Amino acid sequence: MRERVAFTLNGRVVEVQGQPEQSLLDMLRNTLHLKATRMGCGQGQCGACRVMVDGRALAACETPLWSVEGKTVTTVEGLGSPAEPHALQAAFIEEQAMQCGFCTSGILMSAAALLQRQPNPTRQEIVQALDGHLCRCGAHNRVLRAIEKAAARLGDVA
Repeated sequence: MRERVAFTLNGRVVEVQGQPEQSLLDMLRNTLHLKATRMGCGQGQCGACRVMVDGRALAACETPLWSVEGKTVTTVEGLGSPAEPHALQAAFIEEQAMQCGFCTSGILMSAAALLQRQPNPTRQEIVQALDGHLCRCGAHNRVLRAIEKAAARLGDVA
């Protein structure tokens, strides 16, 4: 039995039909064609599929579609645009804080959630926010520098 779910996705209200057991990740990638949110482990342990739901970073692979009814979901596609990248996206590019890019969208979403709740995080708070992300590229120091740079820029704007 298909059910209708309405939520705000990247700033616009969407209404979709899905199976009760369908994951938010499946809906984002396969129905709404937002491909930046990646399927990694499928068990919520690698961080590749992180999105923000009402400002909290969650694993989309473990988030049932029905649970986002009436909520606000942000994917990396909604974080910024090529013409106007979010401060995190710009800092990641400047710091070359990605290699293969597979885990980057999830890391960006966890960092964005962190900066929303803690605009001036310590290095330790950044490390803690990224603890659930697996990345084998070795760009960790550049990722941390990029998040610190973005936090400083966002702090200058506020």
